[in-house]
Amino acid sequence: MNNKSHTRSSEIAVTFALFEIGSTSLFLIGGDVKQDAWLAMLIGALAGLLLLLLHLTIHRIEPHLDLFQIIQRYTGKVIGSLISLGFIGYFSLEASRNLRDIAEVTILTLLPGTPLWSVMLIIILVVSNSIRYGSETLFLMCIVLFPVICIGYIIIAILLAATGLLHFHFMLPILEHGWKPVFKAAIPGILSFPFGQVVVFLVFYPLAATRRRMNRMILLTYCGISLFLILFNQINILVLGPVLATNSALPLLQAVQLIQMSEVLERIDPLFTLILFLSLGIKMATFLNAAAIGTNRMIGITHQKASALIGAIIYFLAFQSSTYTEFIKVGREVAVKYWWPIFQILLPVVLLIVMIIRKQRNSGNR
Repeated sequence: MNNKSHTRSSEIAVTFALFEIGSTSLFLIGGDVKQDAWLAMLIGALAGLLLLLLHLTIHRIEPHLDLFQIIQRYTGKVIGSLISLGFIGYFSLEASRNLRDIAEVTILTLLPGTPLWSVMLIIILVVSNSIRYGSETLFLMCIVLFPVICIGYIIIAILLAATGLLHFHFMLPILEHGWKPVFKAAIPGILSFPFGQVVVFLVFYPLAATRRRMNRMILLTYCGISLFLILFNQINILVLGPVLATNSALPLLQAVQLIQMSEVLERIDPLFTLILFLSLGIKMATFLNAAAIGTNRMIGITHQKASALIGAIIYFLAFQSSTYTEFIKVGREVAVKYWWPIFQILLPVVLLIVMIIRKQRNSGNR
C-alpha cells in the first residue's frame, strides 16, 4: 500500500458507509429489548461516535502512518509485532464471519442443497482477487456500487410503506422495562457490532489526500449511516412485530418477502438478496484488505501474495462452527461482547495514551 496515494476523501467515505451497512441489515440488532431496539441502537451509535473520535485522534497525531505502522512505532518491535498479529487475526476472523454469512444466505435463498465449501470457495476467490491490487481498487468498486445499494434500500423502504406493512403500534410501549436493559443491549454488544468495527479504517485513513476534509466527511457519513441503520433495524419490528422479528433468523428478508404487488412485480426479495450480497462482499473485502496490508507490514511479502494467504486463512476460519445456528450464537454472545472490544476499544485507548505520553516526553526533551 502506498501512503502517498492521492485517494479522494469521498472514496474513503463511501467505502466507510457501505462497510457500516455490511451485514447489519441481515440481523435484528438489539432484539433483546424488542420494540426498544431503536433506543439501544441510538445509544450504541452515540457511544460509537465517541469511539470514532478516538480513532480519528490517533490518526490526527500520526496522519501519515496506518494502524500497523503506528503500533510498531509506539510499542516497539516485539510488543508491536504481537499486537499487529492480533489485529490481523481480528480482521481475518471478522472477514471469515462475513464469508460464512454470504454463503449461508446464498444456500438458503438461491442454491439450496449446494455444498457449503463450494459456495465459500467461489466467494473467497472472487473477493481475494478483487482486492489483490490494493485499496484503490476497493474504493473504486465501492463508488460504482454505492448508487445501486442506496437505490435498492430506498425501493425496499418505499414498497414496505406503500403496501401498508409498517405498523407503528409495534413500537409501544416504549421503555417497558426501563433504561437498564436498553443500555445492557447497547454496550458492549451494539457498540461492538456494527459501530466499533470501523477501527479497521485506521489502516486506510492515511490514504486520504486531504485529512481535514476526510475527518469531516467520515463524521458526517457515520451520523447519516447510523440513522439509516436505526431506521432499517426498526423496520423489522414495525413489519414483523417484536416477538416474530426477534425469533427470525433473517428478519428483513422475511419482511421483504411479505411485499405483494402482483400487478407490478411478483417478488422483491431477490433485490434485497442482491444488495445484501454486495454489502457483505464489500465488508469482507475491507477486512481482508486490511489483514493483507498488516501481513505485508509484518513479513514483507507483496500485497498480492498477502491477499492470497489471508484469503486461504479466512476460508478455513469460516468452518469454525459446524452449524449456522452455532456460528451466530458464538458471534452474538461471545465475540461481540468479549473478544472484539479488546481490538475496538481497549487497544486503541491504550495506544492513544502511549502516543500522548511519548509525544509529551519527546517535546519535553527538546
